[in-house]
Amino acid sequence: MKGELYTLPFQGVDSLLNFRKRIKDRHMWVLFVLPGVLLLVLVLGFPAITSISYSIQAENKEIASYTFSHYVNLTKDPFFIRTFWNTGIFVFLSVAAHMVLGLAVAMVLNSALPAKPLFRIIALLPWVVPDVVAGIIWKWMYDPIYGALNDVLLKMGLINAPIEWLSNPNLALFSVILVNLWRGFPFVMLILLAGLQAIPQQLYEAAAIDGATKAQSFFHITIPGLKKMIVVALALDIVWEVRRFGLIQAMTHGGPGVLTEVLSTYTYKQYFQFFRFEYASAIAVIMTIVLLAASLPYIWMISQEE
Repeated sequence: MKGELYTLPFQGVDSLLNFRKRIKDRHMWVLFVLPGVLLLVLVLGFPAITSISYSIQAENKEIASYTFSHYVNLTKDPFFIRTFWNTGIFVFLSVAAHMVLGLAVAMVLNSALPAKPLFRIIALLPWVVPDVVAGIIWKWMYDPIYGALNDVLLKMGLINAPIEWLSNPNLALFSVILVNLWRGFPFVMLILLAGLQAIPQQLYEAAAIDGATKAQSFFHITIPGLKKMIVVALALDIVWEVRRFGLIQAMTHGGPGVLTEVLSTYTYKQYFQFFRFEYASAIAVIMTIVLLAASLPYIWMISQEE
């Protein structure tokens, strides 16, 4: 009996300690991946399935039927069509400007610059500012009466009268894009800076010895060396800009009219202001398809590497 009293607990401890040994190594990954998969299903999978389900439901709750009428109505909705074009213009100009300015600043920060860490921190500051805060600050700066921007331009003699930056139909969207350029270029700059630091300096030295100009080194060394990082930056930045909401909502609420309305703000209004849940879900599904299409080059590049 004494032997049994002392051996049974130790046998239980041994079984717990040998639990890992009884699980084959090829199945251990399940224990590490399963929590993340469950989290993704709860956070992303369930809302996605719910949105798709709402988007094909009839607005008349008394009739339990499924229809694609919401998607058909989107093609006939002039506000959605204008919003879709606004989103395309906003994303295209923002991403193009981010790439140009981000690459330029990244090359400057990658050079022999004095106090380089300080300038890197300064360059990253716009990215640290939240969208809503940046939108409110720039809305004040754009104010035609009290705004600092008009005041500076008037004192410099560049304009004769205050400009209605966010009320002028010809300037509203481009004024928002200008703010988004300031707000978003550090993200692209950070990605491209990492790519520049991975390019061996010996390539530039060898090119200089062979008599290559800076322009030739840029197009034959820098751009090919950044090809993968450019694809990553483009894909991620497009996804960010299509989803951009807080900045536009804080500055213009999509106005004047629908001149600065984008898909994210239009979806918000349909859902939370007009309570058209099914219609808003259809717009959200369209946005998801656009984001998936923008991500395909990045996904293809990753799959090729594997």
